[in-house]
Amino acid sequence: MTAAFDSLSAFRALLAAAPPPDAAVREGAADRNGQLTKPPGALGRLEELAIWYAAWRGTPRPRIERPQVLVFAGNHGVTARGVSAFPAEVTAQMVANFEAGGAAINQLSEAMGARLTVHALELGRPTADFTAAPAMSAPDAVAALAAGWQAVDPRADLLVTGEMGIGNTTAAAAVAHALFGGAAADWAGRGTGLDDAGLALKTRVVAEGVARHRAALDDPLEVLRRLGGRELAGMAGAIARARAERIPVILDGFICTAAAAVLERAAPGALDHAVAGHLSAEGAHGRLLQALGKQPLLDLGMRLGEGSGAALAIAVLKGAVACHSGMATFAEAGVAEG
Repeated sequence: MTAAFDSLSAFRALLAAAPPPDAAVREGAADRNGQLTKPPGALGRLEELAIWYAAWRGTPRPRIERPQVLVFAGNHGVTARGVSAFPAEVTAQMVANFEAGGAAINQLSEAMGARLTVHALELGRPTADFTAAPAMSAPDAVAALAAGWQAVDPRADLLVTGEMGIGNTTAAAAVAHALFGGAAADWAGRGTGLDDAGLALKTRVVAEGVARHRAALDDPLEVLRRLGGRELAGMAGAIARARAERIPVILDGFICTAAAAVLERAAPGALDHAVAGHLSAEGAHGRLLQALGKQPLLDLGMRLGEGSGAALAIAVLKGAVACHSGMATFAEAGVAEG
């Protein structure tokens, strides 16, 4: 399948035209929830999650049977500035590990019953150093968004997107800084293990990149093109396609959330079909979730990326949906209501 857009403006139009959840189904799911054999509100946030999921899937009694996990990989020219503790060749090495089934995301996807595919996006052609030029040309950005769009299985009933790319916490920090302001130090973190000097350099690079492109940063898609990377654009494209297909999304950590934030800033409400899977140990993730109004499902001190935290959170959503759809109502069970 080819993507339904061939320019950033066409992508923006699709995003703005994305469908809402089914209000009638939401009402029906809420009504069912109120009749289940439990005290009102006893399942806490699981009840809200199940109703949210039902409304997006268009059925008041849904199941989760076809979760999909997509991992996008890309290389970043900004790594030449020394912003990562690992060399760029690790990206391709980790892609091989994903393909061989040896990474954490492979184990978590299998444990959650999710189908995992890995999408390496032109690893031999890194993005430009965004302190010197836009990270991607417009055609490159569109191609990466389209790769994400095309990777989504329209038959999936839940989507997780993850990433791999040495230097991508720097790109994500620059994107977040450009979208939400503040200081570069508010968004730059230690990533894969930078020391104090490395963190100071990374912060300076983020500030330089945002300053260089400031005149164009009132457009969130230009933020993605100029400061992001192919794997960030791939995730954004996939999350947008999921919205078009009414497939609920679980967001992963800082990098995934920064990519998703581009969509929300470009079209407010674009992430209504997404929940935050976890709170990453990468310091700025909590600030980013707060800016988006997303409360994480899990807080386990994870900072691996790959989609790992979101994949683990599939279990929470599956539990919520299983209770909602599988429990008996008071009438069905012959139990007197209080």
